[in-house]
Amino acid sequence: MHSIQTDFVLANPHAYLGLHPLNDKEKVIRIYRPGALSVYLEVKGHIVEAIRVDPKGVFEYRVPIETTLYDYRVYHHSGMLGLDPYAFLPTFGEMDAYLFGQGVHYKLYEVLGARVVEHQGVRGTKFAVWAPRARAVALVGDFNQWDGRVNPMRLIETSGVWELFVPGIGNHEKYKFEIHTEKGFLRLKSDPCALSSEMRPSNASVVYDIDAYQWKDQDYRKARPWRHFASPINIYEVHLGSWKKQGDRFKNYREIALELAQYCREMGFTHVELLPLSEHPLDESWGYQVTGFFAATSRFGTPEDFQFFVDHLHSEGIGVFLDWVPAHFPVDDHSLSQFDGSYLFEHEDPRLGFHPHWNTLIFNYGLHEVRNFLIASALFWLDKMHIDGLRVDAVASMLYLDYGRVQGEWIPNRYGGRENLDAIEFMKHLNSVVHERFPHAWMIAEESSSYTGVSHPLESGGLGFDLKWNMGWMNDTLHYFHKDPIYRFHHQNELTFGLIYAFSERFLLPLSHDEVVHGKASLLSKMPGDDWQKFANLKLLRSYQMCQPGKKLLFMGSEIGQWEEWNCKKEIAWELLQYERHHQLQRFFKELNHLYRENPALWEYDFDGRGFEWVDFSDRKNSVISYLRKGTGRYLLVTHNFTPDYHSHYFIRLQNVGQCREVFNTDREEYGGSGKINSHIEIVHNPEGTAIGLTIQLAPLATQLFEIQW
Repeated sequence: MHSIQTDFVLANPHAYLGLHPLNDKEKVIRIYRPGALSVYLEVKGHIVEAIRVDPKGVFEYRVPIETTLYDYRVYHHSGMLGLDPYAFLPTFGEMDAYLFGQGVHYKLYEVLGARVVEHQGVRGTKFAVWAPRARAVALVGDFNQWDGRVNPMRLIETSGVWELFVPGIGNHEKYKFEIHTEKGFLRLKSDPCALSSEMRPSNASVVYDIDAYQWKDQDYRKARPWRHFASPINIYEVHLGSWKKQGDRFKNYREIALELAQYCREMGFTHVELLPLSEHPLDESWGYQVTGFFAATSRFGTPEDFQFFVDHLHSEGIGVFLDWVPAHFPVDDHSLSQFDGSYLFEHEDPRLGFHPHWNTLIFNYGLHEVRNFLIASALFWLDKMHIDGLRVDAVASMLYLDYGRVQGEWIPNRYGGRENLDAIEFMKHLNSVVHERFPHAWMIAEESSSYTGVSHPLESGGLGFDLKWNMGWMNDTLHYFHKDPIYRFHHQNELTFGLIYAFSERFLLPLSHDEVVHGKASLLSKMPGDDWQKFANLKLLRSYQMCQPGKKLLFMGSEIGQWEEWNCKKEIAWELLQYERHHQLQRFFKELNHLYRENPALWEYDFDGRGFEWVDFSDRKNSVISYLRKGTGRYLLVTHNFTPDYHSHYFIRLQNVGQCREVFNTDREEYGGSGKINSHIEIVHNPEGTAIGLTIQLAPLATQLFEIQW
């Protein structure tokens, strides 16, 4: 063998290295050990020395023709003996290559990345990475002293995937890929499909066997409804790093699971929604700049710890949604950016491939393999981590080519429009596959534009999401509540306008983390008035949200009356609960949550007009609105008084009402209110004896709910 052929070893190592026939009687074992003067093997129990045939480090040893890969071992850098990685068949097959090339390999997470497997009867780890423009790729890690010359990978030419099976390697091994680019540069990259990563600021990928965990949530998974829209959904949005901490350190997934599940059960939340837990390098990004789309962040423990987290919440009847970020990725050099030396995951033209708002890169949704990578990521969390649904972040930024740009900074689509046609097809494909394979899973769009049909079925021309965040409701509502009550009568339309379009999509009403950061103040601090009025307004805001049509979401800390806006580096202010007013507020949130769950009228018909009927939205003078929420066989009359004025005899016109009793009042003394409750309600009749309405005590800055019988 001549020296120049060692260059070819890098491009197609298995063609030269490993075990190969020489003639009818002999095979040759070839080993590549750059820089070594001698290499030893164990052949059928005997230690033998190979012959160096190339000064760059190729060694040979001849064996009888009947020798198999199981008959010899090679010495590794560690000094340990192991089977020869270059004697094994490929782990990425022709069907894998075909499906990936078509963008439909929905279990891509089982064939790319590092996966602990048994291959040809041998336990080890298979490594595979997509890098179609690379000249060569090598596997590096602790097992080869991070020497990129030792373990070159094999190219599966029809797919652009490089693979290598390494026998004997298992859990917790650190690794990366050393990529030789077409232009002659070396790039050291973390695995895009890694299942685990080092704790930041380190960023090596880590081998992890996620199939070892023994799940116990079979009963929960059988019992949960399959995206049953007539069900209560009251989400507690949580940032795990700041919900609770142990001094300056993060708590483990297992620790948090025990506390969070108990808290959500007691407080009456149906689900948690976790800010992104996919691996990310920067705490301050809150998880929205993802570098590991298949890895639960190591900040809080191992993948198995996270599986326990989900399993335990399920055991307490709490669903788990995950914030998922397919809209962009960061420019960190160890991650996806120019992964193989080319613009692989992103667009080359910054008018298509760069987000000016977030200093991030945009996925090229036009490539089959990129779409497949993202869809497989979504399916991975639903399959291997038993997540109940995904909140898809920044959908509007994917829908529009001009998002965050001015004229000249974006390129129109092929029809001259601003819609990102490739991204739209990606989202339709995503929702179709998720709903086919995981009929229980909820797909929730965080979408802020007026795009039509986000939550409409695919067969009706929609994007196929199950729920859409109602950002218009959120903005109008918070703008209204920010006003001093004396001026609110001028803005009553901000409360009523949303009902014009309330049933045009399947909406979720969010009071999320985005509204309590960056100088926006906490929900409590946003409220006008003195302390009593601030607390009353916050109770009014939350109860108004809970009574409106649509599913619900609340960010952590609001339920205890946090004064300071959210800081991702600090635990929320649990110490406030030692003060009566904050304790009363938490009790209010708890009892309202349970009332919501126990009353189908508040959620059974969230998405059509059967569940809502105006009683009176015209009392601008008093800033009062009233309406009915209707479920099967039950009606709730809801009143909201948005001023601190108390009305001892407030008349509500309601024809043919029979009986009425108050079932909830945010002004109760145990919630810190003034105690203007209705123990007796007068039904008002006309001279003919027909009931025309009722007279109630209308409490200040309060929501009141009445059970109505006709």
